[in-house]
Amino acid sequence: MTVKPIILVVDDQMAVALMMVFLLTRAGCEAEAALSAEKALRLAQTETFDLITLDVDMPGINGFELFQRLKQIPHLEETPIVFVSGNATIEDQQHGLGLGAADFIEKPFGASEFVSRVLSCIKSAQAGHKTNPLDVLDESADADMKGFCKAT
Repeated sequence: MTVKPIILVVDDQMAVALMMVFLLTRAGCEAEAALSAEKALRLAQTETFDLITLDVDMPGINGFELFQRLKQIPHLEETPIVFVSGNATIEDQQHGLGLGAADFIEKPFGASEFVSRVLSCIKSAQAGHKTNPLDVLDESADADMKGFCKAT
């Protein structure tokens, strides 16, 4: 029997949070919604998750600050976190990925795209692979530069 991935969805918009929970549940995951950063922090103290999605723009504690707080909880240090935002700038995306997020998904998104990207992050984390796209880019750039330097 396969263990279902457990996902925490953090979004202050109830309709969006419930839609993401529905999509993930339909894909075979267990998903729970937190409609505030404060509730997410309470849940995170006592529960473990295979992945957490965070809205960036939330009242009070924003997604970036919540990310940093969640990563300070010892049992969540290695948990992949995916930012989800409808108002993200390229700077927001770079900031989120620079913090160490596994992915950054823009709203509105297609159902299959959302689910496949979340599940991909979980599979990568379970396989012990880096999930942050910037890490992969850095490694590729390093390899390209080494080849370039040897060729000259």
